[in-house]
Formats: sequence, C-alpha cells, structure tokens
Amino acid sequence: MKAAIVLGATGGTGQVIVSELLNRQIEVIAFGRSESKLKTLMEDHDFDQRLSYKLGDIFDCQTIVDAAKDADVIFQCANVIYQEMEGKLHLLGESVMKAANILKGKIIIVDGIYVYGHQVAKGDENHPQHPHTKKGKLRVEFEKLIFSNKWENAKALIVRLPDYYGATSQNSYLQPTLEGMAAHKTSIFIGNMNTPREYVYLPDAAKMIVNIAEKDDAYGENWNIPGAGLISGKEIIQMARKVTGNRKLAIPLNKTAIRLIGLFDPFMREVVEIMYLTKEGFILSGEKYEKRIGPVPATPFKNGLEETLRLLMYNKK
Repeated sequence: MKAAIVLGATGGTGQVIVSELLNRQIEVIAFGRSESKLKTLMEDHDFDQRLSYKLGDIFDCQTIVDAAKDADVIFQCANVIYQEMEGKLHLLGESVMKAANILKGKIIIVDGIYVYGHQVAKGDENHPQHPHTKKGKLRVEFEKLIFSNKWENAKALIVRLPDYYGATSQNSYLQPTLEGMAAHKTSIFIGNMNTPREYVYLPDAAKMIVNIAEKDDAYGENWNIPGAGLISGKEIIQMARKVTGNRKLAIPLNKTAIRLIGLFDPFMREVVEIMYLTKEGFILSGEKYEKRIGPVPATPFKNGLEETLRLLMYNKK
C-alpha cells in the first residue's frame, strides 16, 4: 500500500487511521465535507507533505471516485447518526461500494457489533447473526450489500469494533464519562457500572485495521477488532480519578433514565434499544487475527485511559 484514502477522516476512527497510515510512510488523502475540520487535521499533523485532503459528500459516489483515483485502498470510516440510520445507511453503502467498484479497488468498512444481537456463543466472526433490534437488522442488510456479488470489481472487508475510547473518540458510550472527568465536572456513565465490558483503544484498533488491510487474502471476510480485555465502569472511574483528581459524582444511566432523556434528545432516544449491550456486554474473539495476522495490540486500560484523559484535559485548556 503506497497511498490510501480515508472517508470520514475527521471522525473518531478516521483520525487514528490517518495517523497510523502516516506512521507507516503511506500517502493519505483525507476525505470529508467540512473544510475547517480537514484543515485542522492537516494542522494536527504539522502539514505533513504525505497528507492531503479532498472535500466531498459520502453520498455522492462521483466525488469519492474523483478523490480516490490515486489511492490503493479506501478506508470507509464515515457513518450516519443513529436517528438517520434507517434512511441513510443503505445509501451510504451503495455510494462507497459503487465507487470502489468503479475504481476496481480495495475497501475496508469500519462497523460495529449490532449485527449479532445477544451473545450466544464464542464471539468469533462466525457468531450467529440474530439481531433483535432495528439497528442490528439494518446492519445485517448493510453487510449483505457490502458483500453483494454485484460489486464484481471491488474487494471489500468489514472490521467490527466493540465500544471504543481514545482522544479522537466522538460518539462512543464512554466519551461523555471521560470528557466529564477531564473537565472536572459531574459525569455520566451509560449503562451498568458493575458489568465488565469490552472497549478497544482507538490507536490499537487503527493498527489492527491497517494490518488487515495490507493482507490480500483478508478481503471478502469479516474481522474482529478486540480490545484489551474486560473492565467495569467502576474500575474506569477509579482510574480516571487518579489521573484527573476529579472526585465529583459519576452518575450511571440505566435504560429508564435514557428513555426519559430521550423524550428531549433524539440521539438518546435511539440509544435505548441497544442498552442490552451495556448490561450483558459482548466479547469479541481475536483468535482469527492472531492466527492470520499476529499478536493483538492491547494497550492496558490504565495506560490508554491515562493518555486519553491527559489529551482531553490539554485540549480543554
């Protein structure tokens, strides 16, 4: 891989993939619709000559084709907000896959674990897909679209992440907790604080995603991006307090509380149906990655949380 384009480059996963690609001396085209955010991304990387940007609309296939014509690989990190998923997710998939098909290129789709529903077996890539939520069912249809035979010229793969955290994270369930702790405010925690859950540190995820993308035989498959193990909300708060010195309350929000907030907040209204993940958790197996790629990068939670919180505190100065 000599050159790559990152769609949704200013998002949480997009930013870390841009950084990882640049660390590997790969030329990167950052694609997005906000020029101000793209310029900030350029500035964050000290205007690295290997980094350029292209303005475009993820729903406009031709703008992707024009921007990606010199790229070997497309990293699809753009997403749609929860409350618009039903109307826009399929359109996004059609647009990016049509572009990859026209370019006869490789494309990596960054996705989550809603396709599985409740965990009933080992969380490997062959786990049954029996989603019981609207979002899960939409994601199953999205996967079918990505791997459709109609894209005869494109090579696609899907990487699946659990909940994640990191300084670039923007829409994860853990983000309001860490932002509140970093700002020395009362914070919230979405879900049961006693349930051990899996989180992946975004820089680790980026390493795994790029490693997979570089393997020619990885395409046409789903790949898990596991975290560094399990950790409860209480443990996260304890670690965060040591870093920030914040002793203010961290308030857990259960399904009832989220439903009430959802009366006024359309995003939180959509969160209600996937609250089962915050109660049960879902553990991804990294065996396939270890067997075919290598050791799973797993930054200890103590280190990852400390780095994340210090950067969040610095950015708030």
